[in-house]
Amino acid sequence: MKKLKLPNTFILIFSLLAIITGLTWIVPGGEYTTSQLNGRTVIVPGSFHFITNNPQGFGALMTAPIKGFVGASLIIGFVLIVGGAFSVLQKTEAIDALIKSIAKAHAKSAFVRSALIPLFMLLFSIGGATFGMNEEAIPFVLIFVPLALALGYDSLVGVAIPFIGVQIGFAGAFLNPFNVAIAQGIAGLPPYSGIEYRLLVWSIANIPAIAFVMWYAKRIKARPELSPVFKDDEKRRKNLDFGDFENFSGMTTTHKLVLWIFLASLCIMIFGVIRYQWYIEEIAALFLVMGIVVGVVARLKADDFVAAFLHGAKDLVSTALIIALARATMVVAKDAHIIDTMLYALAPFVESASPIFAAQKMFLIQSVINFFIHSGTGQAALTMPIMAPLADLTGVTRQTAILAFQFGEFSNIVIPTSAITVGVLSLANIPWQTWAKWVLPLMLILTALALLLLIPPCLFQWQ
Repeated sequence: MKKLKLPNTFILIFSLLAIITGLTWIVPGGEYTTSQLNGRTVIVPGSFHFITNNPQGFGALMTAPIKGFVGASLIIGFVLIVGGAFSVLQKTEAIDALIKSIAKAHAKSAFVRSALIPLFMLLFSIGGATFGMNEEAIPFVLIFVPLALALGYDSLVGVAIPFIGVQIGFAGAFLNPFNVAIAQGIAGLPPYSGIEYRLLVWSIANIPAIAFVMWYAKRIKARPELSPVFKDDEKRRKNLDFGDFENFSGMTTTHKLVLWIFLASLCIMIFGVIRYQWYIEEIAALFLVMGIVVGVVARLKADDFVAAFLHGAKDLVSTALIIALARATMVVAKDAHIIDTMLYALAPFVESASPIFAAQKMFLIQSVINFFIHSGTGQAALTMPIMAPLADLTGVTRQTAILAFQFGEFSNIVIPTSAITVGVLSLANIPWQTWAKWVLPLMLILTALALLLLIPPCLFQWQ
């Protein structure tokens, strides 16, 4: 077993792409008729029909990555621009100074040691649960990985704090406009109705996630060699070279001003997403402006600014390529017209003598669908027109069906077809298989928790 070595993430995802390409020769083509509802494209229930299949051959397999690059161009451009902006931010040494300050407080204060992980994870979870924070968590990996290493943890903890925090909030959301509001609108329910139980669900879901990360962090703090990424992190620590925290004299005025600009940018981002429905283009532009302002405030020379920006973008080229490869899997399935067919084939599995079992099967099916469709909005538009009437037939309330749909988003923590998931891991230089093995216990806990949390609404007929 020690000699068994899994392929790297590029080979793993390309192998998955090849498998999906092979399936296009087996799975028949099909599609649902769509209509417009409040400006959104939704599926007409009962409208599925088989169509001529479009098997994808070797040529399609080879062209899928470039099509995936085009399809994921917004996320890729976002990653490169944000990477460049953060490199400028790091050039000012303000982030290093902040990490030293936190590490010094962490070493001296038991309260800081206890509160740091749950506090930050809750903040990210609130972002996912309220304004739909998801892709926005990507750049925070560039901060929390070095912070975790400086505090004696590992890069897995650095990724887990922002990424798992956001995904727990997104899946257990109570105000998220990108999954809850849209799904309720399609299902014909009042916007954000049933918020009381969703608040309870969100509160409960955060407990095992935070406890898991804290338990692991404490374990690795005591015995760093147990970390699956121990050797790689040792190299990272040498490159970081944060020096002696005990003798750190504090941040300069410039450092503080730079960090205030960064914080203000985050506040503007949240306001823009909530008030004006900003998406990746606007957020990328905001970070670009932040990088320019930070460079001016820190009095960086023009050549140094450009060099820092290009260096940050260059470091994320591999991340951009892996995001494109992940998106390519969806390109092949869509071009072959097999996504709707797979949804149609899964629908009969929902039927059950008990509404509880029907709701739980809805969750499991949504988790499978999430492997292919990662957008909360896209998945709501595709599945809720089918799941909502299906819920009526099986005695499941539509609120419960929406909750089952939300819980399917838990799988975003680990699925290798998600551009965000593999992008985050690539930023942290963590192989997907290492992450998947590490996070598996938490995924099993979250799965069991989702199954349990779907029981009460079936018992009290949640409306």
